Amino acid sequence: MAQHFLPSPEAKTLSLAKVLRMSDKAAEMAFRSIRWAETGGEAICPECGCLEHYDLKSRPVWKCKGCNKQFSITSGTIFHGRKLALRDILGAIAIFTNGAKGVSALQLSRDLGVSYNCAFVLCHKMREAIALARQDGALSGNVEVDGAYFGGYVKPANNREDRKDRRKKINQSGKRQVVVVMRERGGNTMTAVRKTEAEGVAIARQNVAAGAMIHADEASHWDKLAANFSIKRVNHKTEYSGETNTNQAESFFSRLRRAEIGTHHHVAGKNLAAYATEMAWREDARRQSNGNQFAMIVGAAAMAPKSAKWCGYWQH
Repeated sequence: MAQHFLPSPEAKTLSLAKVLRMSDKAAEMAFRSIRWAETGGEAICPECGCLEHYDLKSRPVWKCKGCNKQFSITSGTIFHGRKLALRDILGAIAIFTNGAKGVSALQLSRDLGVSYNCAFVLCHKMREAIALARQDGALSGNVEVDGAYFGGYVKPANNREDRKDRRKKINQSGKRQVVVVMRERGGNTMTAVRKTEAEGVAIARQNVAAGAMIHADEASHWDKLAANFSIKRVNHKTEYSGETNTNQAESFFSRLRRAEIGTHHHVAGKNLAAYATEMAWREDARRQSNGNQFAMIVGAAAMAPKSAKWCGYWQH
């Protein structure tokens, strides 16, 4: 019987120990080789694109001969203005990569010996970089669509006679959101956060190519997609598997739920879209070795511009 990919040696090509044992020079060369791969690691000015520069003796930065601007190895990237050593940032990316259901900011802060706020911002910068690097374009072939609700928890009353039916809108907090997922079988996963699952109809029309086959559950709002696509339905009251199913969409929700319950404990609210994007990437990259996943995140971080949201006092 063939060995499953995940426990095989081919899946484990990243060593956290080796990353953390890197010298400052080795960490710099590793990041440079990914950020400036087209020049073999030779620095390129992020302002004007000039290749000619000289080192400043007072600080570990370069000065461009074209525009006279000073820049460092992380200038203009998601890690712009960093305070952590580059080796520690690469170590954080390695720890983040190896978390099958994500890594909490508390755990990362303990592993790196930094504050919780620093680790929280660092994780969200990686999620932002992943989101920017995700492939755009319409989904095609067999596409599964579904939605799941997160947040808005209302604690039940202590006394039985005071308890309310929390399924009714009048007894809800109004903070509940839905993650809509569109998953191409054998392809990419796309997510969006909306107030209701019915809003996923418009999202599917925008992001699924004409001629695709839609697989959806029995929820009535998906009926509207029949005007644009061929559609197959599965009634979850009677079955879950078979030729028509939404098992890949359910697999994504399973990972996101497990990340919420076992790792983060809270993924709802304004950052729900970031967590959903991270889990979509983990699902799509699950057959990649952790070394490839590490390189993907480092490359995404090197290409992503300076963050407008995750910057300021708690800059790492």
